[in-house]
Amino acid sequence: MITDLNQILATNIKTMKRSAIRELLKLIANPEIISFAGGLPSPASFPVSELKTIISEVMDNEAHVALQYGATEGDNLLRTMLVNRYRKQGVEVSLENVIVTTASQQGLDLIAKILIDRGDYVIVGLPSYLGGLSAFNSYGANLIGIPMDEEGEDPNILEAKLKELQGMGKKPKFIYLIPDFQNPAGVTMTEKRRLEIIALAHKYDVLILEDSPYRELRYEGKEQRTIYELDGTGQVVLLGTFSKIFCPGYRIGWVIGHPDVLDKMVVAKQATDLCTPAFTQRIVARYMEKGLLDKKIEEIKVMYKEKQQNMLQLLKDNMPESFTWTHPEGGLFLMAKGPEHIDTTELLKAAITEEKVAYVAGSSFFCDGGGKNTMRLNFSYETLAKNKEGIERLGRFLKKHI
Repeated sequence: MITDLNQILATNIKTMKRSAIRELLKLIANPEIISFAGGLPSPASFPVSELKTIISEVMDNEAHVALQYGATEGDNLLRTMLVNRYRKQGVEVSLENVIVTTASQQGLDLIAKILIDRGDYVIVGLPSYLGGLSAFNSYGANLIGIPMDEEGEDPNILEAKLKELQGMGKKPKFIYLIPDFQNPAGVTMTEKRRLEIIALAHKYDVLILEDSPYRELRYEGKEQRTIYELDGTGQVVLLGTFSKIFCPGYRIGWVIGHPDVLDKMVVAKQATDLCTPAFTQRIVARYMEKGLLDKKIEEIKVMYKEKQQNMLQLLKDNMPESFTWTHPEGGLFLMAKGPEHIDTTELLKAAITEEKVAYVAGSSFFCDGGGKNTMRLNFSYETLAKNKEGIERLGRFLKKHI
């Protein structure tokens, strides 16, 4: 080994940090620990028997395609299925507006790769998805956080930040939003708020990056139109994924956007992995073609709605009176908030050791170092029985330590 690895490391890797969630998942591998930490779908949602049949059919009939290199833009059958799906939802897209990625995390990385130079500004929510923050940080972005309320990011504060940057002769590369069942807060942005932010993006000529991995997992409330659809001008790039509605292990996502933006993303993807695996793409395409995806989503929604409602009641019954929490209309998460003086990062190790229960400390999701008194809780992964036991443990622990 060379004498000093740090001497030859790139600037980018020196500023990267390990994912707090991925590291936590290693720590809590003990089966005795009940974990609300990961963003994991329930294994009960995986369509195992259907996939056995489809995989056999693909190998019998399409191995020459499925086992070969594919186009960087993605499998045309899968892209066509995605186009048709969005058109049924009233969104005007064509093949030139869609590329397939190796899950939506690659979409985040690629958009950062083509847009961000070290020192550039990116606007994010307070809080915001850790994977997005990590992707933007890895290219040296300066992150500007916009606080949220029950309707989403505050447009008045957003405009104040945009004006401030304009006065400095700067323009953010994009505004990053997770409008549906936001990770980690669980908040859904209202259509009024979406339109207000679109208007600001047009006024200040800023791209919007709309990350939408949970959109189809709605359990209550009114469905909102995507920011991409509401905009209609090509100023929004929309990310989607099969990880939460199909299988995360397949690592398939997509990007919808203006062809000029997608062209640059394709060039960047070619330097990264050439193409997303043709094998998994073709299996997902055939799964959709058989009409199985919509059926599976409805099954998942029934399962998760019960867990969501159960979790909300458990929190009401067990958490200290000084705690509040969000009420998500869908998705996989909610965020709990305690009194200002506590630090959930400092409490986490004790929670794991004393009560064998885990959560994600909220400060991981705040680009400004805030959120120390918050925690993200996942309700989709554990069983109803373990959710009950876990929240009872968490409530007992917090009452003891606050």
